Amino acid sequence: MLHNDHLEQWDRENFFHPSTHLADFARGQAPQRVISTASGCHIEDRDGNRLLDAFAGLYCVNVGYGRPEIAEAIAEQARELAYYHAYVGHGTEAAITLAKMVLDRAPDHMSKVYFGLSGSDANETNIKLVWYYNNILGRPEKKKIISRWRGYHGSGLMTGSLTGLELFHKRFDLPLAQVLHTDAPYYYRRDRADQSEAEFTAQCVAALEELIAREGADTIAAFIGEPVLGTGGIVPPPEGYWPAIQEVLERHDILLIADEVVTGFGRLGTMFGSDRYGMRPDLMTIAKGLTSAYAPLSGSIVSDAVWQVLARGSDETGPIGHGWTYSAHPIGAAAGVANLKLIDDLNLVENAGTVGAYLNARMAEALADHRHVGEVRGTGMLCAVEFVKDRDGRTFFDAADKIGPHIAAALLEQSKVIARAMPQGDILGFAPPFCLSRDEADRIVEATARAVGSVLG
Repeated sequence: MLHNDHLEQWDRENFFHPSTHLADFARGQAPQRVISTASGCHIEDRDGNRLLDAFAGLYCVNVGYGRPEIAEAIAEQARELAYYHAYVGHGTEAAITLAKMVLDRAPDHMSKVYFGLSGSDANETNIKLVWYYNNILGRPEKKKIISRWRGYHGSGLMTGSLTGLELFHKRFDLPLAQVLHTDAPYYYRRDRADQSEAEFTAQCVAALEELIAREGADTIAAFIGEPVLGTGGIVPPPEGYWPAIQEVLERHDILLIADEVVTGFGRLGTMFGSDRYGMRPDLMTIAKGLTSAYAPLSGSIVSDAVWQVLARGSDETGPIGHGWTYSAHPIGAAAGVANLKLIDDLNLVENAGTVGAYLNARMAEALADHRHVGEVRGTGMLCAVEFVKDRDGRTFFDAADKIGPHIAAALLEQSKVIARAMPQGDILGFAPPFCLSRDEADRIVEATARAVGSVLG
């Protein structure tokens, strides 16, 4: 479609896009799409292409697009009070209400919510709070943070370091020295094919124990992990993983940060991933599902035990020196209140569990036996298909072949379905809105099977 404007030109000349091949895009050699409208599970670009978004933006438009209840809440808040800061005890009705709503849904031992804007800044907040906590307890040497390879925790200096993916480290001088990485709980990529899930879990636990022994428990402050690995491949944990990991952390007095940015507010068919896996975190990171991305907002949920130490710190040293200009922004908070109400009213957590299970089962039926499919895996409204050169030997394609991106491109071109080619592997990821119907799930599966057939035969 021809347009009587310069928008595409301006885009290539002026807009610095994240996670993009910058030179190719500027030269007009990389894809460009300008999105104009959206509704339910579909988006539409300015050329009139209607696409089924099977990744909910970036795992974030959980209630679906075009919800007037959230749009009206944002507009009403903007008219009444577009902004005021949250420093020195100031609050707004929206932010206070949302904090109560979040804690009503969080595990019982959680105490307070600090609001930011993105998952990255929430994890930066978490690390600062952990360091402050240990300083107040007189343990200034207890500062290292353990993350996992293939984990994703943000793109800042500290959070990019916590992220265990090469793309987010390369040429950025990351990771920083205070961050350690341990094994990813990625059962499909185990070294020994005959290893059971329980044995693989024991191997992950042993690797963690060895790391702690090598570094010294008195130098390690916290362990951060997603309940289910997200950007690292959409990988549910192996049998018994989280109880075994928590036992090690508790024994060594190491705090647990549960990064619930992807899993929070229903994606696994439970309100939080911590609920699903019996985790008892000291801090929780929330973002995407908090507002379903209708406005930027994130949060750090602090346990009562950690909160008591932070409060003691204020008694000893004065007001805590941490804050963002947009902390608890009232427009984001209003979106969050409307979003959480909508999740409840439409029973979307249950739908994410039931339709998500249907999507995973249908995807396995369609593709699990394909000679180039190593694994179909997922849980709740998360699903992934991993492609291999040889399924019997678990031999992977050369990264230069870009099999995952080719299949994602074929899926989009042939069937107008959006999935995500995940980094560090030929993995096609799905994370649809919670309002996905069974008919839409069928369309995703059928379209994926066609795309796989066209690329891999």
